Amino acid sequence: MDYTWIIILGLLLLVAFLLIATYNRLVKLKNRFKNAFAQIEVQLKRRYDLIPNLVETAKGYMSHERDTLEAVIQARNQASAGLQKAAGDPGNAAAIQQLSQGESALGGALGRFNMLMEAYPDLKASQNMQQLSEELTSTENRVAFARQAFNDAVMEYNTARQSFPAVVVAGMLGHASDASLLEFADSEQIQAAPKVSF
Repeated sequence: MDYTWIIILGLLLLVAFLLIATYNRLVKLKNRFKNAFAQIEVQLKRRYDLIPNLVETAKGYMSHERDTLEAVIQARNQASAGLQKAAGDPGNAAAIQQLSQGESALGGALGRFNMLMEAYPDLKASQNMQQLSEELTSTENRVAFARQAFNDAVMEYNTARQSFPAVVVAGMLGHASDASLLEFADSEQIQAAPKVSF
């Protein structure tokens, strides 16, 4: 009896099983980091929604600081545009980089805004401003946790994609490149919530 065909068939079934298992694992991990990015998106949208309220509240007190208030809104809009692009494809390195740059610019604008607020004691004492500040700080913390979860999921995906046997077949299975971590030029901007004291 010739067992050659049985051995060949067994090897082909083993290879097919490995390909299917590798593909399914990569899909699962890719979906995990996309879901993690969706959590960042929720928190950043919440943050972007709070910023116009913060600026509106400050306008009455900081009428001479129009340039700073406009810079905050412009940076918010830039970051929001970066978020929209990254949300469309969280695996796109250029989109993640654009979001990182937008968030860094927004962090800088908010930092300048916070420094100027120190000169306005009535603004700092405003109950509305205190509430907005508290919500913004809470949101910053949520963004930090969501970003960490996203980066962990990206790292797990990239590690699986770069490991054997996936590294051999990942490109053929639609997983040709690594996903990008979400990092900020000013890493303390999101890791430590902005200081808004009243």
